[in-house]
Amino acid sequence: MRPLVAHIDLDALRHNYRLACACAPQSQSVAVIKADAYGHGAVACAQALESKALESQVPAFAVACLEEAMVLRDAGIQTPIVLLEGIFSADELPYVDKHRLWMAIHSGWQLDALQAFTPSAPIPVWLKVDSGMHRLGFAPEQAVSVWRTLEAMPEVSALHLMSHFATADAMDTGYFSQQMATLKALAAELDAPLCLANSPATLARPEAHGAWNRPGVMLYGSDPLEAPTKFTRQLQPVMTLRSEIIALREVDVGEPVGYGGRWRAARRSRIAVIAAGYGDGYDRHAVDGTPVLVNGKRAALAGKVSMDMLTVDVTDIPSAAIGSEVVLWGKSHNGEVLSIDEVARHCDTISYTLLTGVLPRVPRHYAGV
Repeated sequence: MRPLVAHIDLDALRHNYRLACACAPQSQSVAVIKADAYGHGAVACAQALESKALESQVPAFAVACLEEAMVLRDAGIQTPIVLLEGIFSADELPYVDKHRLWMAIHSGWQLDALQAFTPSAPIPVWLKVDSGMHRLGFAPEQAVSVWRTLEAMPEVSALHLMSHFATADAMDTGYFSQQMATLKALAAELDAPLCLANSPATLARPEAHGAWNRPGVMLYGSDPLEAPTKFTRQLQPVMTLRSEIIALREVDVGEPVGYGGRWRAARRSRIAVIAAGYGDGYDRHAVDGTPVLVNGKRAALAGKVSMDMLTVDVTDIPSAAIGSEVVLWGKSHNGEVLSIDEVARHCDTISYTLLTGVLPRVPRHYAGV
């Protein structure tokens, strides 16, 4: 009965996937649904993207690990699934084989494990190259010999070259261009199909569009770029974190609100108490002034976020009453949108952490199934 709910609009998810495809019509787009589809529910999102409501079925999903892939397979999802970090142990390879998973290879021990394994059918492999992110992947000077080894292995099929950009979201293209030059040279030497573009590169770097792209956070309506584009303006929020006012009180000039008295009334103020807090995943780092929507109108956080509640200044919203709609991010009933990216900036974080941080305590309600 607690009013806080994460409403998931699966039609918006499908719209954003179509947009990813429109950005790169010559590429195939794998839908990244790791981390429980960025907090939206991986099974529900995969089913929505497999459904007849989408004109053509998503050709592949991507997750971080075997455990995430098995959740999808156990739910009946049959679409190919890419393990973006590959295997963490050689013991996983029988499951990769049985469930027809695709896998990244980023380290020598994974190559050794695959060479020692005999699958029932060749396993599609994406060879990960460290082109400058300096996380996972073979150095470019190693990649040629590793590619040749994989290319000769009967255990391997559908070999692709994969990498990840460190700054595709930035307006300064210098480092992105450096990574891109490394990858183009390597791909030309190997005559290799590419999988490079994450969400920002899908949206804004057509030179990175390859045989496959990997749109992730954009599928959920978040703009990953430093500056908006014609494509990012078309993104639709998939999650609306919606609650209600559960109490109202008047405070006099100078009176504090919340733990530590961080916020003090500069005028006689009307304060609304909202059923949502850091125990639900709303970020405690949110500063005073962080926007919320009350009855579709912008209001501001007033005081520190508590575990189960937060407080908002609604002095300028006379319609605010017990039970009034409060949108922490997403779309209000009157159509007004509060971008999760704007909320994230007030929390000194990014949308990814807010979306993946919504805890299981918060029920997900799905529309557009």
